Amino acid sequence: MLISKLLGERYKEKPGEAILPSHIYLLRGGYIRQVSNGIYSMLLPAKKVARKIEQIIREEMDAIDGQEVLFPVVLPAELWQESGRFDSVTNGLIRFKDRVGHDMLLGMTHEEAAVHLARSEVKSYTKYPFMIYQIQTKFRDETRARGGLIRVREFTMKDAYSFHTSQEDLEQYYERALQAYHRIFERAGVPQVISVRSDNGMMGGKVSHEYMLLSDVGEDTIVLCERCDYKANMEIAVSHIAHKRLEEQPLEEIHTPNITDIDSLADFFKVSPNRLMKAAVFAVENSNKPVVVFLRGDLQVNEAKLRNSIQANVFPLTDYENVNLCFGFIGAYGLDAEGMDVVYDISLQGESNLIGGANKLDYHLQGISMDRDIKPDKYVDIAKVNEGDTCSKCGSKLKLNRGIEVGNIFQLDTKYTASMNMTFTDIDGKQKHPVMGCYGIGVGRLLASIIEASHDEYGPIWPISVAPWQIHICLLNSENENIRQIGFEMYEKLGKIYDVLMDDRNVAAGMQFADADLLGVPVRIIVSKRNIEKGELELVTRDKAIKKNIKLEDLEKELREIIR
Repeated sequence: MLISKLLGERYKEKPGEAILPSHIYLLRGGYIRQVSNGIYSMLLPAKKVARKIEQIIREEMDAIDGQEVLFPVVLPAELWQESGRFDSVTNGLIRFKDRVGHDMLLGMTHEEAAVHLARSEVKSYTKYPFMIYQIQTKFRDETRARGGLIRVREFTMKDAYSFHTSQEDLEQYYERALQAYHRIFERAGVPQVISVRSDNGMMGGKVSHEYMLLSDVGEDTIVLCERCDYKANMEIAVSHIAHKRLEEQPLEEIHTPNITDIDSLADFFKVSPNRLMKAAVFAVENSNKPVVVFLRGDLQVNEAKLRNSIQANVFPLTDYENVNLCFGFIGAYGLDAEGMDVVYDISLQGESNLIGGANKLDYHLQGISMDRDIKPDKYVDIAKVNEGDTCSKCGSKLKLNRGIEVGNIFQLDTKYTASMNMTFTDIDGKQKHPVMGCYGIGVGRLLASIIEASHDEYGPIWPISVAPWQIHICLLNSENENIRQIGFEMYEKLGKIYDVLMDDRNVAAGMQFADADLLGVPVRIIVSKRNIEKGELELVTRDKAIKKNIKLEDLEKELREIIR
């Protein structure tokens, strides 16, 4: 490719709307252009990177017996009505009617389409297990589209679906997929991606992993142990809760005028926040009953854990008028729980001599004992993990890190096959529902994440496996006929072996080098009048690790070594 013919301008100025390095360089380097919020067109450099990422994904999916298919972007509502998600998924799903008034939707994920295809094609256990996958456009009406290709509304995704006759067979295949994903990220140039246990969310099932690129700009919080292999997304992370066994004290009502927050209350009683019991109230989707969560005062509610505990979406309560609670002074002792659900966090289990609300304006109770005064039927893990908490696995300290999710895999059980009545005849002659796994990677997000992991102040530093071009020839003094002849001969010869870009413009060297940095090609050949007169070329790698002059006749040998 000649830069004089390459569509897409490169520019020096930082785009006002971009904050993340990947967003900045994708715009400045002429990779993408915004069409609408969260919707982008890809130009040739980005498309070439995406194509190479997709090829790596295809090779690794084929290596674990995947069969590539292609599902429609537009799906009839009936498929999602069968699974129950047409009504249950409220965020991001675009629904519409076609010209005859039929309910349709844009696929944001394709579990239903996969089951629809597989249930008509596979009737006997002899065809199991099998995996089908696609690389396809999807649309999710993301409310927080941001960061260029990191969080978008329209995106290209590889999604795969495996079908099994037993949970044991799924678990064996799941491990193969787990390792295949690590190979994908390593080959794509981000071997530092880690897998962590995660929340299944709207996907259903019981076991899932996210693949996270640790990055300060990531939106997800990852909990890592400093010593052992414990890794989990904050949504499901657990820690060891230490309890102080204090001697029980009698209950005492204390006047606490206008004291409604934890810090003020702790200061008033001259105690640590972990001696307080606080309440958090949430509204429940499609229910008139709020849920009241009690937990220790030094902890915060993890909404994902709460959602999984009560099997419903929750939101912080904002409508106080129709709820019979004394806000700011809500307490577990003496609470009139009619018309609401109550959840107790495990941080309170066995605790005594606590301070909590008295369900009376401007009053708190001192001396609350969980076993003596409250006696909950059960405790559940609802709290967020904090930096420095103790690992429940090995006892070491836990650290919180930011991460970008670049892939995910799920064990789905029979959530979709049972609801959509997919069956097969097993070896015993009985009809059974297969168990499923699903496996996703966002191509555009991975592209942007590679830049987040590999860039400098001048632009991206592409790994050679996914770089838009492998070699970038900078033809300085291109008006010189000898320079042009040598450059174009080199371009034609190397182009038969490598993916080559050449800057043939008659512009200043500084402009060529600035554009070369923004394009991020791994190996740069600089052809200049001064070097040619000495029978030499300059070889430079984008990461600046190699910079040397070589003889013209040694070029191919040197390139082979550098690229290897």
